[in-house]
Amino acid sequence: MRMGLALPHYDTSLAGRPAEWAGVARVASLAEQSGFSSVWVSDHLFLDWGKYGGPSSAQGSLECWTTLAGLAAVTNRARLGSLTLCNDLRNPALVAKMAATLDLLSGGRLDIGLGAGWYEPEFRAAGIPFDPPGTRIRRMGEAAEIITRLLDGEELVFKGRYYTIDGAISRPAPAQEPRPPLWIGGKGDLVLKTAARVADGWNFSWVGSIDAYRARAEVADRACEAAGRTPADLRRSVGAFALVGRTEADLRSRFDRLVERTPGGVLAEVSFEEFRRGGLIGTVGEVVDRIGRLAEAGVEEVVAGVGALPFQVADEDDVVLVGTEIAAVVNGS
Repeated sequence: MRMGLALPHYDTSLAGRPAEWAGVARVASLAEQSGFSSVWVSDHLFLDWGKYGGPSSAQGSLECWTTLAGLAAVTNRARLGSLTLCNDLRNPALVAKMAATLDLLSGGRLDIGLGAGWYEPEFRAAGIPFDPPGTRIRRMGEAAEIITRLLDGEELVFKGRYYTIDGAISRPAPAQEPRPPLWIGGKGDLVLKTAARVADGWNFSWVGSIDAYRARAEVADRACEAAGRTPADLRRSVGAFALVGRTEADLRSRFDRLVERTPGGVLAEVSFEEFRRGGLIGTVGEVVDRIGRLAEAGVEEVVAGVGALPFQVADEDDVVLVGTEIAAVVNGS
């Protein structure tokens, strides 16, 4: 089992402050020093918190791939991952080239997370058609195949329903052998069928209950079998909100601080007792136990979001606590 950190790269996501590179770099270095095995960046041109009960105003964001390149320079050990690249924002042959280069720059520390995209306003703002989910997911499946085949060293000729590639190459090759792993993120049946067919791993974000994860994992298992693949060969990871206290009183104090630093509306109707029941919320021993149960369910990595919103960090002290008391314990277990 390994544990990574979702980095705060949106407006309001680092202690309520505007997005800034200095903060992302500092938290990434802190995560690496504290015991996290990986750091992750999501991929939106901008985002709003309306889906989570917060304000619908646009939140600025650092661009995913450029941020990962910067992180390669300020970290030494932690793996670097996208959770997840919005497929329709970039041509897959370009993604393969970018991935090979970033893997070389980072000394072989890249994980490629790929998703079909879901946030319609950014598609509209960028002038990209927001096709139905099935179309976006099938196009992502073709893109995943193109990316992995190019990173495997093929001189690729590919004619699919959505992409035509005629003689593309990705050289120099990535540092990792055979190549950086490609993960597909999502929960729906078609996403799982696609992951079983073309991906190295599958990410479920954000997990609430372990039972909910197990139910989707069973669907993933059946999808692997239908694709002629051993289910254990599809690697598994989850994203989970995490808030940890050394004692019950410490946990309550950290929750109160989180409420103060989270955009209005997100936690307005959520009591401490209700918040405590989901994700990785509890004292150190309780959270280590929950992570152990995820490991028993086949999860190899947990990506912690240390807040109430994706890629939020309410306070850097939470990163240190989760890193030293949880990540350093579970990594490699």
